[in-house]
Amino acid sequence: MTGLSGSLGVSSLLLLEFRQSVRLQIRLHLNDRSKGFPQTEGQQMLNDFQIDLNAGLLTTIPVDWAAVHQRAEALSTAHTISSGHRLADILHVATALHLGVTEFLTFDSNQKKLAQAEGLRVPV
Repeated sequence: MTGLSGSLGVSSLLLLEFRQSVRLQIRLHLNDRSKGFPQTEGQQMLNDFQIDLNAGLLTTIPVDWAAVHQRAEALSTAHTISSGHRLADILHVATALHLGVTEFLTFDSNQKKLAQAEGLRVPV
């Protein structure tokens, strides 16, 4: 984030996935203290995320979801059998392609492979 100029454009899918992932990690920790993270930590992550949105560090970009789903179907056909991709990864890459971005940020190695296979630059 420190290397970016301006705000980081994100889709509503990314917002939903982040929030859902944090909530799931809280639940995992409630059921097994060796997994996930405590509720106070998770809630702080959600609060910080909302602060970033409110401050304009993240900007939600409108997306034509029907077009993204069509693109995702093509990606799934082209890549899933040979490389094994989860639907969420395909949807994120399809969204990026639909929006015409050239750079894709991810911490997921399989998602990175898909993005690169589709010509997106993925910084280290």
